[in-house]
Amino acid sequence: MNTYIALMNLTAEGAKTMNDSAARSVRGKALMKKIGGRIKGYYMTMGSYDFVVIFEAPSDEAMTLFLLEVGSWGAVRTNTLKAFTKPQYLKILSALGAETKPARRGKRKR
Repeated sequence: MNTYIALMNLTAEGAKTMNDSAARSVRGKALMKKIGGRIKGYYMTMGSYDFVVIFEAPSDEAMTLFLLEVGSWGAVRTNTLKAFTKPQYLKILSALGAETKPARRGKRKR
């Protein structure tokens, strides 16, 4: 499964229909399940984004399908990031020939 982090902002329509937000969330969860994924975390946030949602989906295509469908509802705009776990990150580094062992932490010689 791939991990994705969606940074979401309400549209004007989404802000107007905020009372429907919980129902949209349930609908989104059902859609994600239908494409074979799941919502790992859902947060209302303060700052540049109104919501941050962490997903697992089977492929980039499945995640794109989900985002297009949710976008068509008109309540949010998304900026989505594909995330890599530490083992995936280390595998990418090793393909570059980079050292993937943690640096030793010891006393420094003076």
